[in-house]
Amino acid sequence: MTRRNWQRIGMGIFMLAVGIFLSLTFVVSSDFSKVNFNKDLVTKYPGLINYIDTLLDVPPAKGYFEVGSAIDKFNDETITEHGIPQALQDEILKAVGSETGLYDQAFVKMMLGEGARRTEITLEYSGWMMSRDWEKVEFESILRGKFIEINNTIVGEYGVSEGSRNDVIAAVLEAAAPGWLNTGWMALLVFGLGALGGLVYIIPDFKRKSGVHNNGIYHDKMQTRDWPAWVVLACLVGWYIVLYQFPGFISNQIALLDPLARLMSGGASGRWFLYGFLYTLAMGVLGIRMLVKYRGNAYQQVRTGSVLFFQVVFAFTLPQVMTRLQMPAYDLKSAWPLEYTFFFDYRINEMMQAGTLGVFMLGWGIVLFAVGVPLFTYFFGKRWYCSWVCGCGGLAETVGDPYRHLSDKRLGAWKIERWLVHGVLVFAVVMTVLVAYTSFTSEPTLMGINSYSIRSTYGFFIGFVFAGAVGTGFYPIMGNRVWCRFGCPLAAYLGLVQRFKSRFRITTNGGQCISCGNCSTHCEMGIDVRWYAQRGQNIVRSSCVGCGVCSSVCPRGVLKLENKDESGRINDNPILIGRDTVTLNM
Repeated sequence: MTRRNWQRIGMGIFMLAVGIFLSLTFVVSSDFSKVNFNKDLVTKYPGLINYIDTLLDVPPAKGYFEVGSAIDKFNDETITEHGIPQALQDEILKAVGSETGLYDQAFVKMMLGEGARRTEITLEYSGWMMSRDWEKVEFESILRGKFIEINNTIVGEYGVSEGSRNDVIAAVLEAAAPGWLNTGWMALLVFGLGALGGLVYIIPDFKRKSGVHNNGIYHDKMQTRDWPAWVVLACLVGWYIVLYQFPGFISNQIALLDPLARLMSGGASGRWFLYGFLYTLAMGVLGIRMLVKYRGNAYQQVRTGSVLFFQVVFAFTLPQVMTRLQMPAYDLKSAWPLEYTFFFDYRINEMMQAGTLGVFMLGWGIVLFAVGVPLFTYFFGKRWYCSWVCGCGGLAETVGDPYRHLSDKRLGAWKIERWLVHGVLVFAVVMTVLVAYTSFTSEPTLMGINSYSIRSTYGFFIGFVFAGAVGTGFYPIMGNRVWCRFGCPLAAYLGLVQRFKSRFRITTNGGQCISCGNCSTHCEMGIDVRWYAQRGQNIVRSSCVGCGVCSSVCPRGVLKLENKDESGRINDNPILIGRDTVTLNM
């Protein structure tokens, strides 16, 4: 059978799995009459179940909006019972009239009730307005705005807050998923077919001779920014948008993994469990492709095995086990500032309350970024993390490998890269300082900057948009290391150490270079390796992750990854070319 036929069969099986996976959102209805809220939901939202019971059975595509409407009704009831509903607002403003000075503590307690929570919040939010003469229109406008803030706070305490809304919708829809979805057999069918399709697709790679070949990558529409690549981009970006912003639409898909989640963590499945599983499965299948592709190259074999090990054991399995042990879920290999929430107040409280093991995790995280990162980078370069340990790098090396040649090698791209990646690092540092300041002082603002707002902004634009939707979704257009090159703050930190204080370098032998360009073509970090190789200049770029592929594809053995003394590491002018002679600076 020809290579193309094997690939068509593999792609067909894979697309069948994808079709079944996506169809669960539209054709499998939720049974709301049998919703079994988990203990946390029942405790936090005891009245919500009364609204859920009245819903008709519909698939998640429609159920998302039905449950959302039920939450709105529940929140309206919450405001009526605990907050300041519209009728009461009108009554308060009518009682004040134009005598705005009447609005004081005694008036508020009389209108809202002595000792009520809404009274306490109103006194806190509008205390500065009391016993003062205002223009009636201005007073009413400002107080109406305060009523909205008060009701939002009440909803956050007694109802479903806006920040929790999507998670609650997903939890309700998952609980309403039909029983046959979470038996394990459906998951085996869907994910088994997907894995089988991927493995069949790479069968022809087993028949090739060992070594890395271009194999017409610039003639494949999927790998040359043609329309299939844009389709893949749209699908990946759409997936991340749904995952982060609208998880209710994939509640049935989440339910598929409920048996595995309960086995590993002791709790129900969730969107991040589904994502972690898919992430690990994709890396595993495409990791096999990498092992086949680079068979005969020991460095690439071990490196691929390493990232798979750390993903399966540290990133996916260990956090689930820790959850089962009622400990904070923590990926021990993930360092700040990539793990940007590590120093958030709630994370530190979780670890401190977890006893000895929690204190160890806190200490480990501090030592890892403050001592481990610079020390290991000094001896081995940033490759110890970016190419051997990191899950983001692991996904790029396995799933993203077919797109590695698309990284932009132009000088302009390098300039943008440096500004962006170091800008994100500065953003992460500032955010962490502000969060720490708030934790120690209980003051939400420093120099006019609100720590809660900035960490929310960072989470959305960096955590979701940059690291997720763009960082992975743009593989087919910008290459497989978009996040690593332009956004990862830990990569920026590692790169600064590697550039100025490290033993790692890639040495070149300019006299042997034939300018074939294989090295530059395969460099996923956008480095024009050939430019350095032609001059015999060592490569010490801060962006280099030491993947070693440039060395693997060089037909002349020009490039070599080395860890040596720092002396001679930077050789900016190794070859001087004159009119009549060529001088080598050795």
